[in-house]
Amino acid sequence: MENLFNISNETLALAEQAQQAVKEQFKKIEEICEYNQNKVLKAFIDNGVSDSCFSATYGYGYDDKGRDTLEKVFAQIMGTEDAIIRHNFVSGTHTITVALFGILRPNDTLLCVTGIPYDTLRGVIGISKKDGSLAEFGVKYDQVDLDKNGEIDLVALEERLKKSPVKVAYFQRSRGYETRPSYTVEKLKKAIEIVKKTAPKTIVMVDNCYGEFTQKEEPSNVGADIIMGSLIKNAGGGIAPTGGYIAGKADLVEKCANRLTSPGIGKEIGATLGNSRELYLGVFNAPHAVGEALKTAVFASKIFELAGFEVTPKADETRADIIQTIILGSAEKLIGFCGGLQKGMPINSFVIPEPSEMPGYDDEVIMAEGSFTAGATIELSADGPLREPYAAWMQGGLNFHSAKTGILLGIDEMKKSENK
Repeated sequence: MENLFNISNETLALAEQAQQAVKEQFKKIEEICEYNQNKVLKAFIDNGVSDSCFSATYGYGYDDKGRDTLEKVFAQIMGTEDAIIRHNFVSGTHTITVALFGILRPNDTLLCVTGIPYDTLRGVIGISKKDGSLAEFGVKYDQVDLDKNGEIDLVALEERLKKSPVKVAYFQRSRGYETRPSYTVEKLKKAIEIVKKTAPKTIVMVDNCYGEFTQKEEPSNVGADIIMGSLIKNAGGGIAPTGGYIAGKADLVEKCANRLTSPGIGKEIGATLGNSRELYLGVFNAPHAVGEALKTAVFASKIFELAGFEVTPKADETRADIIQTIILGSAEKLIGFCGGLQKGMPINSFVIPEPSEMPGYDDEVIMAEGSFTAGATIELSADGPLREPYAAWMQGGLNFHSAKTGILLGIDEMKKSENK
């Protein structure tokens, strides 16, 4: 490529080697992308989406055709009975919180099947003491620790389910700030089957953040009763300005809707305020955006592996989410990589990332992020807490070509930090 950014010849040579090595993985990503794009297109056609669906409503938002149609479209895409997809959800954590509070009641037990959940949910559950947590409302918490390989411990799961009643079996599909693997639909299916067989009344809930459209199936296609995610991650395609979704069995979605608004009102109100067009366009664009993010992750995995770093997942592994973990080994390298990546951002490229405290996290976090929608991790970003093993969790990339440049700038800047 023409070297417009003065990237070092050594890094460019490494990039060429990496891109040649991942051709087969890129082909597989294209196949998944095409399947999912057609699945989305069919849902739009089957539900008669028209330009009238983009009209704004205000006040209570009664009889909002666009809102109601989009929820039917999204339910079809996810293979569920119903869905609620709204700009009112302010983040993925908020969306998950609504689902948890909507379904759980005092003295119920929430069992996290995938070990301890990521930082921002610990306060919601009550693992970290925060006002208004589930624990304050009498919801009990338990977890099944992962096995030594970071996989779901199926034997321990079955044993725990036999021990005492569990209202919700909760799965976190993505790794969060851990180096364990993210879970493919196939792995989730095995664990869900154990839940259904051992404790049929237990509700299976899956945090699907970062995982949407990475495979041809979603967790809801293999037995999950309710799934949730953010629209400024995969499902919004880099276009949705904010929001989240909950999809699943109709009675459970209704409980969640009653929590979002109020009992007896549920999904029937909620003005769209002119956001409908962006939500529709974002959902439609999502499979393609996810495909570009997956290519970025695969490329990053291979080039850092060639450079001698530990990466997870490997470039040739099946992807369950868009996140690529790169273990850099020192604070200097982590800060250097994030600083270089920032230089390749379309927005705020001149900003120098600095470690700082972030709400919901116990350690200082450094983040490279220059997105059109603040915090939209379907767009190129990387962040990590300043703690061992000093790993960067990189995600997103609205298009592979610009994301690739950002990665190469990150590598060059990291090398400079090593020589200081």
